[in-house]
Amino acid sequence: MGLPQPVTAAGRDALQALLAAPARALICLDYDGTLAPIVDDPEQAWPAPGAVDVVRALAHAVGAVAIVTGRPAAVAAAMLGLADDEPANLLVLGLYGLQRRTRDGGVELAASFDAGPVQAVRHRLPTLLREVGAPDGVAIEDKGESLAVHVRRAKSPDDAFALLHGPLAALAVAHGLRLEPGRMVLELRPDGVDKGMAIARLAAETGATTVCYAGDDLGDLAAFDALDRLREDGVAALKICSGSDEVIELRERADLVFSGPPALVGFLIGLAETLD
Repeated sequence: MGLPQPVTAAGRDALQALLAAPARALICLDYDGTLAPIVDDPEQAWPAPGAVDVVRALAHAVGAVAIVTGRPAAVAAAMLGLADDEPANLLVLGLYGLQRRTRDGGVELAASFDAGPVQAVRHRLPTLLREVGAPDGVAIEDKGESLAVHVRRAKSPDDAFALLHGPLAALAVAHGLRLEPGRMVLELRPDGVDKGMAIARLAAETGATTVCYAGDDLGDLAAFDALDRLREDGVAALKICSGSDEVIELRERADLVFSGPPALVGFLIGLAETLD
């Protein structure tokens, strides 16, 4: 069987361009909800079967592969089980592109960062959650350069999300940060940092003539925006949605839609085999 075909002409052109010139292709992949299933405990979000092997296989077949995630870069690399001797073109960008994993397994900042606002919010956030009556199950994840408030474990995640959105948005504005809503999570992070900017930088750095991105969440809309801009500049771009029924706009803008991480990984395996 052949590869699934994109539903848009631009997507079909991009897939053909990737197959015709893989050495000039950049494949970018989200982690949670894309390479790994969404679960109640983020620490248990292990890669879908075959995900790690196919990421490595693609790194040997195309110009560059980048994991672009909201997780810290070191955490994502550890979840994937990446070693220090991975191919140089297998990249991990964390915190929406703010962090980048180095060749020795360390982490460097890929963009300028002022730690002061995040530090101020770090001190204020627990008190704020108590003041607004955040329900049991709401949890803070400290990512170092950003802070995420998870509501998935609350008795009513939708109600908790609605309760916290306004106060967290005001907190972000007060400290010059950006509130990024996601699937049952609200993240406070530096303004001017998103996956779209990260992908645009990678595309320029690698000289890619084809860029593919696969994601599933609200934070991936910025990546799709970047691919739209790349198309305007003559770069072939393929937008893939990994089974997001919660983010309808992402699905509607995608060239290819899969039912979730296992199906997306199956496509990537087929792509790697076609390129082999």
